[in-house]
Amino acid sequence: MGDPNLDEPGLDEPGLDDLLDLALRAGRRAGAFLAGGQHRDRRRVDTKASATDMVSEMDTGAEALIVEILTAERPDDEILAEEGGSSRGTSGLRWVVDPLDGTTNYLYGHPCYAVSIAAERHGAPVVGVVVDPGRGEAFWARRGGGAFRDGEPVRVSGLEDASTALVATGFSYDRCRRAEQAALLAPLLPRVRDLRRHGVASLDLCWVACGRLDAYFETDLKPWDVAAGTVIAREAGAAVRGLDGGPPAPGSIVAATPGVVEELLGLLGPSTPPR
Repeated sequence: MGDPNLDEPGLDEPGLDDLLDLALRAGRRAGAFLAGGQHRDRRRVDTKASATDMVSEMDTGAEALIVEILTAERPDDEILAEEGGSSRGTSGLRWVVDPLDGTTNYLYGHPCYAVSIAAERHGAPVVGVVVDPGRGEAFWARRGGGAFRDGEPVRVSGLEDASTALVATGFSYDRCRRAEQAALLAPLLPRVRDLRRHGVASLDLCWVACGRLDAYFETDLKPWDVAAGTVIAREAGAAVRGLDGGPPAPGSIVAATPGVVEELLGLLGPSTPPR
């Protein structure tokens, strides 16, 4: 059910259920840690690339917890983690971790944030887990095994008319990039049912997977923003592309129920900001 460009013939993938189980355990532990700390006053806040891009002690604490769990069982794997808890590996498997997707929401007390953990084998995404502590939900998928929310299978909406599509997007923390991203909205907004902006890319992808959204697009993302959610969306039947219609990349992604993806790409394409 995945993208044929990623389902490489002959790719050896034993133990995907074990990888999925490990990612779920790490994600749920980190989710419980975040849920328990959201309303405490001890959250130290710093900024990253811009004054609006925040990182808290809860980001780094959740990441340390995830990395500890992963490395305890799989010490030879590579880890790419948003807050710097990265390490090289020799196994051919890489974990891509966002310990707190939606830091701004979290720090403001909005219950829309997530833990995102993906496993890539030889560069191909094979496992994705997204834990949503605010709703008490977990989404997961392994390549070729379908997508699930709390153990129940999920599928995309099946919508075939973009004019009735509920579409989500997001914006960069960089002010110049935000201005470019705003240009994408003018041709789109009059042609769809409505737009949403949740600030959590991993959840937007999961909500496309389960039909809460018909489509999601965004530019200026990082690998940890989309790695797990992309696996889940694909396994739920979503078409996942770049804004140019080609393969997706962290900096440019569209995920949609297949019946609206071409029309959506047509609306976005003429205004797509250059990279």
